[in-house]
Amino acid sequence: MADDDVVFVDGVRTPFGRAGEKGMYWQTRADDLAVKALTGLLERNPTLPLDRIDDVAIAATTQAGDQGLTLGRSVGVLAGLPLSVPGFAIDRMCAGAMTAVTSVAGGIAFGAYDVAIAGGVEHMGHHPMGSNADPNPRFVAEKLVSTDALNMGKTAERIHDRFPELTKERADRYALRSQQKYAAALAAGDIQPDLIPVATQTASGWGLADADEAPRPGTTMEGLAGLKTPFREHGRVTAGNASGLNDGATMSIIASASAAKELGLSTRMRMVSFAFAGVEPDIMGIGPVPSTEKALRKAGLDVSDIGLFELNEAFAVQVLAFTDHFGLADDDERVNPWGGAIAIGHPLASSGVRLMLQLARQFEQRPDVRFGVTAMCVGLGQGGTVIWENPRHKRYGKGI
Repeated sequence: MADDDVVFVDGVRTPFGRAGEKGMYWQTRADDLAVKALTGLLERNPTLPLDRIDDVAIAATTQAGDQGLTLGRSVGVLAGLPLSVPGFAIDRMCAGAMTAVTSVAGGIAFGAYDVAIAGGVEHMGHHPMGSNADPNPRFVAEKLVSTDALNMGKTAERIHDRFPELTKERADRYALRSQQKYAAALAAGDIQPDLIPVATQTASGWGLADADEAPRPGTTMEGLAGLKTPFREHGRVTAGNASGLNDGATMSIIASASAAKELGLSTRMRMVSFAFAGVEPDIMGIGPVPSTEKALRKAGLDVSDIGLFELNEAFAVQVLAFTDHFGLADDDERVNPWGGAIAIGHPLASSGVRLMLQLARQFEQRPDVRFGVTAMCVGLGQGGTVIWENPRHKRYGKGI
């Protein structure tokens, strides 16, 4: 590994909660979720001198209220970082944390940074998607985008329209497998190691959030078939084959290979390439297709070289559009082996790092896999993809 390679050192997340008054984080501030994730990450990596952190990039889709005030800086200060450590905030909707990672990675590759923090937070209970937004009326009046482009559920219905072979039955079956795979991963102890418990306050007193709140292990095909289709009468997108509304935070340490070695930090993944791409906003879910093609091209790889895919399950149909395009079966074992956002939840801007920390842990178990992909669709018609290399791949022996 070259000294200037960009590496994923470590990542953590809070348990993901259900948004709303009945959710476990209703009385918890969004920035406190981010602080807890960051302090938990730093405690796991005690050899990292805090004054060696060059920057803190934290994303949120709704940057207002307890998710405002330049999150990278405010959360860094609240987490006890030296005042000499700067920070900034990022918004690329669902790909916020992913963009935080790629932004600091660019700084590392350029030589401006040695070590940086990248993550995201979203409290959808306090800040529903689009709340307090004032979309420019020219978007619709000048037909720059369809009115459906501003409603993510409707964009998913439009993917079903464009690709009739992506049936509701296929989407429901994919959703069921996501729940089943997550339940199996939880039983095997694969999920818990990267969760940072959070103290919570409710009407009944103090509690501890130490597990995801959204999974529904009792899901059945019959139950999924009977759910309402809120975005269209007789539609195909339901609460069962889509991610929910969630609260949560993620954090990661990104570094140069030389800095990681100097500071005694782990090297869990090496960044190979990344790419973002734009698509028609009213079918935003196909965004990961061109972004992945672009990232593969930049890396000089083919989809057949990828041994693991961590795809954000905003909607089942969106993942199926991706897998169909690349010739992957609906039940391909390389795709989301531990389930995904349909089971775990999708607190918008935090989810990109959630994909990464799961891929990093899967790499540890799979020395036969050299390359993995983290990819996601993004509101207003975008996609994002990062390709990673496994330092424990068998070609490297004990690691790179």
